[in-house]
Amino acid sequence: MVKLGFIGAGTVGTALAISLSEKGYPVVATSSRRSSSAEKLAERVAGCSAVGSSQDVADAAELVFITTPDNAIATVAGEVKWHPGQGVVHCCGAESTAVLEAARKSGARTGAFHPLQTFASVEKALENIPGSTIAIEADTELLQTLKDIAGDLEGHWIELKAEHRAVYHASAVIACNYLVTLEKLATDIWHTFGIPRQQAIRALLPLIKGTIRNIENVGIPDCLTGPIARGDVATVKKHLEELALSSPELISTYRELGLQTIPIAREKGRIDEDNAGELEALLSSQRAD
Repeated sequence: MVKLGFIGAGTVGTALAISLSEKGYPVVATSSRRSSSAEKLAERVAGCSAVGSSQDVADAAELVFITTPDNAIATVAGEVKWHPGQGVVHCCGAESTAVLEAARKSGARTGAFHPLQTFASVEKALENIPGSTIAIEADTELLQTLKDIAGDLEGHWIELKAEHRAVYHASAVIACNYLVTLEKLATDIWHTFGIPRQQAIRALLPLIKGTIRNIENVGIPDCLTGPIARGDVATVKKHLEELALSSPELISTYRELGLQTIPIAREKGRIDEDNAGELEALLSSQRAD
């Protein structure tokens, strides 16, 4: 198998290095701005050496993953002397392979390999990577290698054009990061009736997990439930009235999400045009206030 190296030994680099090593890929070298991070990665991967520089990684490996912070990728690509035919891949979701232009000009094959997954910690990432989708963009010579690596990680791959990467990443932010924000806003409401955040999270988690299971098993739009799904204008009106008293800062978020939910309810077929119009009028009038 191709010899791998990792420049950057944070959560993403460490999780990928461990995962690929466990699948039989020789991970031979790693470096990091903090030598201690590289040493920790090397300790967990048999045959991997923590080396002193990005150049040392490039000299040891046939395929190098740049798993630094996103704003350092281009700098690394420009500082290293790459070997013709060598593979150089970054793991940024929003950037295309253009950020590796300096490596390409040196004769390297360039690619992007973005696991569509949350990397809150190395251990959680190791649990979550199998089954994840991996967005790939690469030179023709490197493309199949990255597809094979995605498959060996028990993932699903998609090819993503350069011009679509930013909007793809925006979708990931909405699905992942903003879910955290929504749950934070939901637990804030519980403060108004005296329930602390951790207790609120404990109460809401089964609901969140049930919703995710319904998305997976039933699909959108059929998994949609709640007042908008059933055209319950009176309940939505009551929500707005109560939020105005207890949490007025959340009204704009509630109304915008409600307006975006109406088309889903219409697609599900549980509300008619009259119901949809009433809900739109109610939520839009609140937006104008």
